[in-house]
Amino acid sequence: MYIHFMTFGCKVNTYETACMTAAFEAEGFTTTLEKDLADIFVINSCTVTSESDSKLRQTLRGLRRDHPQAVIVLTGCFPQAFPEEAAAESCADIVTGTKNRSDIVRLVKEYLEDRERVCAVAPYSSHDSFEAMSAEHLEGHTRAFMKIQDGCNAFCTYCIIPYSRGRIRSKPLPDIVSEAERLAENGYREIVLVGINLAFYGAELGLGLADAVEAISGIKGIDRIRLGSLEPERMTDEILHRLAAVPEFCPSFHLSLQSGCDRTLRAMNRRYTADEYAALVQRIRSIFPDCGITADVMAGFPGETEEDHRQSVEFIRKIGFSDIHVFPYSRRKGTKADLMKDQVPGDIKKRRARELADAGAECRGKFLQSLVGKEFPVLFEREKSDGVHHGYAPNYAHIKILTKNSEKSLRKMIFYVKIDKIGDNCCYGEIIRDGGDLDTNI
Repeated sequence: MYIHFMTFGCKVNTYETACMTAAFEAEGFTTTLEKDLADIFVINSCTVTSESDSKLRQTLRGLRRDHPQAVIVLTGCFPQAFPEEAAAESCADIVTGTKNRSDIVRLVKEYLEDRERVCAVAPYSSHDSFEAMSAEHLEGHTRAFMKIQDGCNAFCTYCIIPYSRGRIRSKPLPDIVSEAERLAENGYREIVLVGINLAFYGAELGLGLADAVEAISGIKGIDRIRLGSLEPERMTDEILHRLAAVPEFCPSFHLSLQSGCDRTLRAMNRRYTADEYAALVQRIRSIFPDCGITADVMAGFPGETEEDHRQSVEFIRKIGFSDIHVFPYSRRKGTKADLMKDQVPGDIKKRRARELADAGAECRGKFLQSLVGKEFPVLFEREKSDGVHHGYAPNYAHIKILTKNSEKSLRKMIFYVKIDKIGDNCCYGEIIRDGGDLDTNI
């Protein structure tokens, strides 16, 4: 039978979809990218905002309308956080959450036999361990994601994730190493370690994030190790110095910010101040020259004043991020922020988001300009038919080159590139020497 996967949300969901894909294929199912061929649809959902839920419902109804005979499986964060609402979604034949992913193949097989609707969302407990799963291939990706951490204990006032992912738990180091070795055997040269609250990796095991990075350093074929989103309060000097000693480590840090205003950070239940965040950035830059530092920033949190917003805009310019992701606050049922007074009107949130994004764009341009004249090893990921090859430097700067031999693919190859100029959110450069690969006569 043919099965089609649809993934919403973060890199963790992308990884888990790859794990489910492998599990189904091991049982004889065939994955297809063509919806019209599919007998089964698996929707791996996100529920970080109410807009995510609306998009999910539209997808479910569209699939049922266009594919009335197909089996539709709803899994992921939405059913886990809101099991009763998910069970009421009549378009889904099978409803399951983020726990016990290994059961999903069995649930589908059972449904195919008796055609009885299944709602199986297992609740999390405080004693859950990390669920064993692995992905040895990620369709269409040059970089491989590896989930090494799950769950969150933070309970930020705007966030539903602790309810959809449970408490923190971590992948054992031997499992990380064995999965990285298999990824290397399958041709992946860069691994991105991801998690729901990645900076808390190993907290319950007496380990830390640096232990995971060090464990896969030196594996033959793995040239780069990159980190997903990080909570700033966990990035200690010890961790930073240990990361700096790993040759494969890529100095790009996505440090979740949310706001540059202390009053707003307290209302969000974030565990750092703006000054502490700025001090961390300064320490990182002293250890990792030319590093990339990116962040998420929220506009219009309940109670945010114009002065609070102004402080955030000024803070973005002060830090000089290499990039930021700006999004207006979205009310999320089940969180404390949803019940807060002084909800900011939508038009004001949009205007503040634009102003934050404009400040971020200024910073991005300055960051890219600072790279001109410098050399970086670039891992090439894709190319266009016009001969423009696309890759990323260790600091995650987007690099483009135009080669003389345009028909030659550079995908999954590393070359040193000297940056000549900047373009639209990218740098342009010229290959100057081999980065460990064979000479391709470019």
